[in-house]
Amino acid sequence: MEYGKLVELYQKLEATTKKLEMTDILAEFLKGVEPEVLPEVILLTMGRIFPEWEQKEVGVAANLMVQAIKKATGVSEDDIIKWWKETGDLGDAASSAIKSRRQAVLFKKPLTVEMLVSNLRKAAELEGPGTIEKKVSLVAELLASSKPEEARYIVRTILGELRVGVGEGIVRDAISKAFGVDANLVERAYYLTCDYGIVAKLVKEEGEEGLKKVKIELGRPIKVMLAQKAKDIKDGFEKVGRPCAIEFKYDGMRVQVHKKGDEVIVFTRRLENVTKQFPEIVHGVKECVKAKECVIEGEAVGYNPKTGEPLPFQMISRRIKRKYEIEEMAKQIPTETFFFDIVYLEGKETMSLPFEERRKLLSKIVTPKEKLIGLAKQVITSDEKEAEEFYQEALKAKQEGVMLKNLKAKYQPGTRVGYMLKLKPIMETLDLVIVGAEWGEGKRAKWLSSFLLACRDPESGKLLTVGKMATGLTEAQFEEMTQRLKPLITSEKGRKVEVKPKVVVEVGYQEIQKSPKYESGFALRFPRLIRFRDDKSVEEADTLERVRKLYESEARRV
Repeated sequence: MEYGKLVELYQKLEATTKKLEMTDILAEFLKGVEPEVLPEVILLTMGRIFPEWEQKEVGVAANLMVQAIKKATGVSEDDIIKWWKETGDLGDAASSAIKSRRQAVLFKKPLTVEMLVSNLRKAAELEGPGTIEKKVSLVAELLASSKPEEARYIVRTILGELRVGVGEGIVRDAISKAFGVDANLVERAYYLTCDYGIVAKLVKEEGEEGLKKVKIELGRPIKVMLAQKAKDIKDGFEKVGRPCAIEFKYDGMRVQVHKKGDEVIVFTRRLENVTKQFPEIVHGVKECVKAKECVIEGEAVGYNPKTGEPLPFQMISRRIKRKYEIEEMAKQIPTETFFFDIVYLEGKETMSLPFEERRKLLSKIVTPKEKLIGLAKQVITSDEKEAEEFYQEALKAKQEGVMLKNLKAKYQPGTRVGYMLKLKPIMETLDLVIVGAEWGEGKRAKWLSSFLLACRDPESGKLLTVGKMATGLTEAQFEEMTQRLKPLITSEKGRKVEVKPKVVVEVGYQEIQKSPKYESGFALRFPRLIRFRDDKSVEEADTLERVRKLYESEARRV
């Protein structure tokens, strides 16, 4: 399939902000795409090269992209950077460079989607000496074969800045409309595969019956079930019913563990494969989980190896991205994993079983071993006093709070359900995405020290600014923030920078105000950093609707 056809789609999508119109445009386009290339087209439409669960990246940042554009066109680096600064978009600079091409391209063939994906996936696999030069050459080959408009979107895709407004909801509805299938079935299949590309191909080839056959595949993560919030114990009982299961809500890293014989794979709630980073979880599951095949969920909690006291999540979050000295980190910050659910056992899915039955199955296959593997601490009760005492016990144990669970409820992957609630004693906070920053002044000149925060708008698939966080950080936090954000910088204008939206932070604030200054229409007053949310993806950041509800809730209390 010629890449130019996909570029035409991008341009049509950019020309509207209406969700239904975007859905119609994408649905009509998908009807004409061959099944063989449909998975790649779906991913590219969402600005991705790999499915969400594959933790791979092309590894070409803005500085290398400038070199690739230079190599493909013969245009000077100074000119490319000048165009980049004028527009703030390296994709536009690439388009200008193609128009000003200063070297001929011999035997130029139309650029195809297959060639684009092939080159970029090859680039992601490269390792060792000469990797940078090879990556630049692979990208330059694509740009040399492209037209100006194609170059613009190639660069934006590689840098993670496509921004045509297509989110998961629009893709789901477009697949449903294009092939005449139930959107709920499309969504269910996605939650079990974490890949709308696979889902679209399956629908086109097998229709609705194909979707109904989608099952858990060992080694491929599923979207986890998520909880809503309870105001207090009484509110929790009213929503989940009596009696209910109440469990410790551990201050740790949620894990989804797949076991197939002697192979154990550990995923985070963000679908990151952290098997290598947490060898003690692998060892513990092999030793303490008596099943040939299973998919179980739990919380890995860090603890002080000298005192045995639990450590906050922020401590073990340091291990998630670790590539070196893994064994040493495991000794310094070991984890104990407490399992609380099972969704697959010995070739059969267990999601449709009531929670109380799933817990019994889990208890049969897990043999607890202190400071290694355990079951989430639980009581089953109808009594508010007993529940409150258990809640206080969890807090005294330095955990976040408790979970309240309906005993008869089935497991709903990817859904925030009302029959599983979390109760924590902290003020309402927001999980927001950093989309920009400013270099500091004076003694802070070496740090990024003012951070632009954004919430999600699921309707448009865009991130909308909601305030700036500039105070309340320690020097160590400024240093860490700068280290995290500097590699993500996509453009600079004076002291201001734009960054690729990847870092999610939990933010406290004094109040929420209406404000035309920010794209969301709201502004946080005195936002402050609570912690980094390394366990959350951008797609899990809080929505505009939640910001609005918190604003309305505050307004009612005044």
